[in-house]
Amino acid sequence: MKKIILLLFSILSLGIQAQVNLVPAPQKVTVGTGEFNLAQGTTIAYSSAALKPAAEYLQVCLQRYAKVNATLVAGKQGDIRLTTKKGIAKDGYQLNVKANGIDINAANYSGTLSAIATLNQLLLQNDGKAAIPTVAVTDAPRFNWRGFHLDVSRHFFTVDEVKEIIDLMALYKLNRFHWHLTDDQGWRIEIKKYPLLTEKGAWRIYNNQDTACMQLAARDDNPNLLIPKKNTRVENGDTLYGGYYTQDQIRDVVAYAKQRGIEIVPEIDMPGHFLSAIENYEGLSCFPTIGWGQYFTTPLCPGKQKVLDFCKDIWSEIFKLFPYEYVHVGGDEVRKDTWKECPDCQKRIKDNHLKNEEELQSWFIHQMEAFINKNGKKMMGWDEILEGGLSKTATVTWWRTWVPDAPSQVTAQCNDVIFCPGSPMYLSQAEEKTSMRSIYEYDKEMLKGMNAKQKQHVIGVQGNMWCEYIPTLERVLFQYFPRILALSELAWTKPELKDYDEFYSRLPKQFAMLHKLNVPFRTPSLDGVYHVNAFTTEGTMAVSCADPLATVRYTTDGSFPNKNSQLYNGPVKVDETTHFILRTFAPNGQAGEMMKADFLKQGLLEPVKADASKLTQGLNAAWYNYRGEKCREIHKAPFNGNYAANDVVIPEGVKGNIGLIITGYLRVPEDGVYTFSLMSDDGSWLKIDGNMVVDNDRPQSPHEEVSQQALKAGLHKIEVRYFDSNGGMLRLWVFDTKGQKMQPADIYFK
Repeated sequence: MKKIILLLFSILSLGIQAQVNLVPAPQKVTVGTGEFNLAQGTTIAYSSAALKPAAEYLQVCLQRYAKVNATLVAGKQGDIRLTTKKGIAKDGYQLNVKANGIDINAANYSGTLSAIATLNQLLLQNDGKAAIPTVAVTDAPRFNWRGFHLDVSRHFFTVDEVKEIIDLMALYKLNRFHWHLTDDQGWRIEIKKYPLLTEKGAWRIYNNQDTACMQLAARDDNPNLLIPKKNTRVENGDTLYGGYYTQDQIRDVVAYAKQRGIEIVPEIDMPGHFLSAIENYEGLSCFPTIGWGQYFTTPLCPGKQKVLDFCKDIWSEIFKLFPYEYVHVGGDEVRKDTWKECPDCQKRIKDNHLKNEEELQSWFIHQMEAFINKNGKKMMGWDEILEGGLSKTATVTWWRTWVPDAPSQVTAQCNDVIFCPGSPMYLSQAEEKTSMRSIYEYDKEMLKGMNAKQKQHVIGVQGNMWCEYIPTLERVLFQYFPRILALSELAWTKPELKDYDEFYSRLPKQFAMLHKLNVPFRTPSLDGVYHVNAFTTEGTMAVSCADPLATVRYTTDGSFPNKNSQLYNGPVKVDETTHFILRTFAPNGQAGEMMKADFLKQGLLEPVKADASKLTQGLNAAWYNYRGEKCREIHKAPFNGNYAANDVVIPEGVKGNIGLIITGYLRVPEDGVYTFSLMSDDGSWLKIDGNMVVDNDRPQSPHEEVSQQALKAGLHKIEVRYFDSNGGMLRLWVFDTKGQKMQPADIYFK
């Protein structure tokens, strides 16, 4: 039945794509003929005072997107009519566009704003006309929490920049803005009782993240990675980076988001990630010496009453600024070595009959939660708040993919959970070819192993943006888009109405819309070429781009492609080794990412001599207790043992500090060029007969590297090396000479 529904939905979508192209996909769409023409003085009627802000927002949108000055009228008589109506699904709406007017009936204010988002997309895609195609849409969201997270501590974004992000959230029906306001690198919100938090804590001398951004800007020829001068000032001869929001500015942003149907969740991270406060107020840490440990900074001292009072004072001011039910306490990545040595912390452990420092952290979090609850709010925290015990009222944002059972633990206790796993929901990480699909289809993973009751406590999903190396709004939007479209549909659309290929076919219209809005989104990776492309006599460089409005330019001399470089107009033949650098350009001339594509002329690697009759299926995986960051060093670490492996994967039971050396033979059935796709988090390499074929050897988030090698039929020695300290991920796909994926059981022997 599900396949039939998908087929019907796809047929319907294909039939209306020229006129109606919506993300996220709605439940039901019926397309009419003709359109509703907007005219100067078009009236927007709102049936109740509660809907007036929505009408005012629509008025702004019509001016912004169609240059139409609309008039507001109270009541039910107008060209565009906003009404709430009983019997509509929670947060749902019914949109009916006719030639003589538009009706929006919604369950509530939130549903009204979602209908306006649909209306805005229809308007933006209508070839520049001040008109909307006639259509009837019935729709409602799958998840109540459709989140968009932004870290403004590592790099700061102005009020206007945050508002631009909020407008784009509203366009794609995202309704929770998780605002990460404080961290070690900067305190971004005014707290009147503690003015030093922003007078000093909001500013810093350039740190290693700032210098890294500038280095990346030069390496990638990308001005969007430069530190904006507007966020700097000179003091005593030093250039300081920073900025913060006054409480009046916070109220302004909260009101702006509220009008657009978006709730803001403030995060004040504690007891770790608190250095920007600890540096400026004495007595907040266990000892006077503070700073960075191996990985994290000095935390708050939960043994001191002064610390608890300090945090409660901050929360008291936060509560007055954010009128919604949730606040986020952070609670992640807490360094606990100082607690072990601190007399105050040890006394707190003893007095409260706690077992260890993990329970001390939990005790601190519970103290904050009790205060938060007392003030009529609910607490959220990263999944570390599970450690040491989870209270009955906390909501968890799960991010640690190496703790895969955390969501089941949370929901088994009847606590709510939001899925924002580091992979694939950390959109600050570089986008891969597989990223969009991984996000879009994540619902196939997120509810595994949960019973019906547990599933009710999965309240939504969220994309996270950590801005250590993202200093500008342009870079934020480049990282978010177009992946946020996949997240939007994951969060909104029911699974039985989702199909990735159909979604992907809708993207060109969405890209055109984003171009119109001057959103500097990332053009999806070019198809048709790899990092290393092998050929024996003649090769062809042939690429395709998912954005039909983008152009592709290239160089072969090692220089960065620019707007004057060779324009790609079709396949390019090569008969000698050639090193291409390709780059996409948006219609406004903005340069995108560069892609290196080496075309290497190769002879066929000769097979090794081995007695195939003595070989068995599979590979050998040697596990080393490795904590380094270079594949070539793995074998020097302590040896943990050998594991049989049927594929290039992390063997079951291998965790913690991982260094793998996977060896065996690769059997290829015929002479020709074979393709190898190696993905890992962190580093890896693939060698065949001692030759480096795929070099993915670096600390990184999940990254796929694809290369080719010309091989003669027969057996070839294979070696895959891999390292990771958090039990990440590893996989190798092999494709034959015709591009068909080969099965591990057919090709691996030992």
